[in-house]
Amino acid sequence: MLVVHVHVRVKPEYVEAFRQATLENARLSVEEAGVARFDVLQREEDPGHFALIEVYRTADAPAAHKQTAHYMTWRETVEPMMAEPRASEKYWTVFPADEDW
Repeated sequence: MLVVHVHVRVKPEYVEAFRQATLENARLSVEEAGVARFDVLQREEDPGHFALIEVYRTADAPAAHKQTAHYMTWRETVEPMMAEPRASEKYWTVFPADEDW
């Protein structure tokens, strides 16, 4: 499994719009065969800081995800809402085992 942590900082006036657009993207993302999990987190003490935790079943699943209509809509919608470019980090899962997801 490949886990991607995406950190997004959103301009204050767009926090709720970003949240709604991202929830729609997450709902549709978990329907993809290559997506095991897609969490949307909002930082308690900084509501403009979001973390997306994306768990993919294969190394090529993120590329397939980025070709979906819902991802492209999300990307275009939220780009002007961001206070800075989003940053991501990739991890391989250690525990739980892949078959336990």
